[in-house]
Amino acid sequence: MTTQLLDRPAAVTVSGDEPGTITTPGSGQLDHLTAVPEGDTTIALQAAMPYRIGNPDIQCRYPVIVGEDRVIGRAYRWHRDWLVITSEGEHNLRRPPKGVPGIEMAAAHLAGEHATGRVTAVPLDQVLAEAPQPLCGPVPLLHPRMPVNDRNVKSAQTAFAGLAEHYWRAVHTGFPGSDNHWFLSCELCPWEGPKFWSHLRGRNGAPPSDYRHEGGCVGKERVRALITAYQQ
Repeated sequence: MTTQLLDRPAAVTVSGDEPGTITTPGSGQLDHLTAVPEGDTTIALQAAMPYRIGNPDIQCRYPVIVGEDRVIGRAYRWHRDWLVITSEGEHNLRRPPKGVPGIEMAAAHLAGEHATGRVTAVPLDQVLAEAPQPLCGPVPLLHPRMPVNDRNVKSAQTAFAGLAEHYWRAVHTGFPGSDNHWFLSCELCPWEGPKFWSHLRGRNGAPPSDYRHEGGCVGKERVRALITAYQQ
């Protein structure tokens, strides 16, 4: 996993037990971000540190990094909620307000937690060394968080058939649901990263967009020539 140098402004204001706001200089105010309760008190703080968000690992967890490559936590999305994993364990931040990117809400929360000393940073090299590795051979049918029932099994079988038809490969986890991040590898070029199955299955019987991912893959003409669904 490599890291993107997506620097964020230094000052982050987080308000505690009641709904509050997070503000970042130069980007305006993100209205009414619900903060994490801290007992019965409201805590206001200034996180005087920039942060950056790294590329996700193959479990679709984004590291949030401060200083000289120190990871203060990881954030990931599950059924529209955003969760963070820190030295204190896992915590659900719930859904971000409309129009607010969930990863930004989670990263700002982590910056605030680190500024008050509630979470401990670890070296990025350690996080990378401990990151899960791609599986050799097929992955499980269902993601570990997905209940095993007839509906989910049928959806997973449909999804895996669609991946095969459009030259995608799951590298670590099984089907996570239509609207959860699924880390996939493109079999037409070296790209890999998180995708939503709902974005890959097309609509009303039509194939999905021939724009597969950033970088343009092998080009739309080549994509259409290689995938039978575009020729029907």
